[in-house]
Amino acid sequence: MLTYEDCVALSDLTEAEIEAIMEHEHLPAMVAAELGNYLVHSPGGLPMLKRMILDDIEASRGRGDWDHALKLRLVLRHFVQTHPQHGAVERAAKTTAI
Repeated sequence: MLTYEDCVALSDLTEAEIEAIMEHEHLPAMVAAELGNYLVHSPGGLPMLKRMILDDIEASRGRGDWDHALKLRLVLRHFVQTHPQHGAVERAAKTTAI
């Protein structure tokens, strides 16, 4: 039987990134880990994950929770740094849209 920690390790996401999915989608931890794993390995999933984190940052700012917004900005920074293919996906989408 897989534990939550096993699922996090298999997802190619950090626990903080999965927590951002939990917050955005109002899901339990295990379900958020599964969704994150699916999105990180599917076409178009990386921009969706980035958007979730950005939405969480906006919501935190909107309620004046600056500490949480800062934490999420660090999560976003790590996400972008550890998923460099995200930039390639965005560039390809812009190229085909033109």
